[in-house]
Amino acid sequence: VPWYADGLAFSCLGCGDCCRGPGGYVWLTEEEARRIADALDLEFAAFAARMLRTTAGGLALVDTAGGDCPLLAADGDCRVYAERPTQCRTWPWWRENLVSEKRWNDLAARCPGMNRGQVIPRPAIEDGMSKDF
Repeated sequence: VPWYADGLAFSCLGCGDCCRGPGGYVWLTEEEARRIADALDLEFAAFAARMLRTTAGGLALVDTAGGDCPLLAADGDCRVYAERPTQCRTWPWWRENLVSEKRWNDLAARCPGMNRGQVIPRPAIEDGMSKDF
């Protein structure tokens, strides 16, 4: 039985903290990239040249100079929230975040939506975990 068997509280507050800072990758499929380009009203080639990189792990967004997601607006909102990649949609239900209660609580110290709000049941948590990032 996982430590989160009774569910976990989470409510996205839209603060954008999960989109800021260096040290990570935002993985996405080409299909997701094409939807984002459309949402930004950019030709795919122009979007790809400016905002995508191909790595050994796959396709990823290029961070800004400060390490932030390039889709993060100055006000902290995602410029393509409705078309955001699966990785972003499934935060904070990533396997690496749920390996232990300590790991979860360490992240919750930086994410104001964790351990607050609606309790998300185990099946919904594990659906998010089915993705590897």
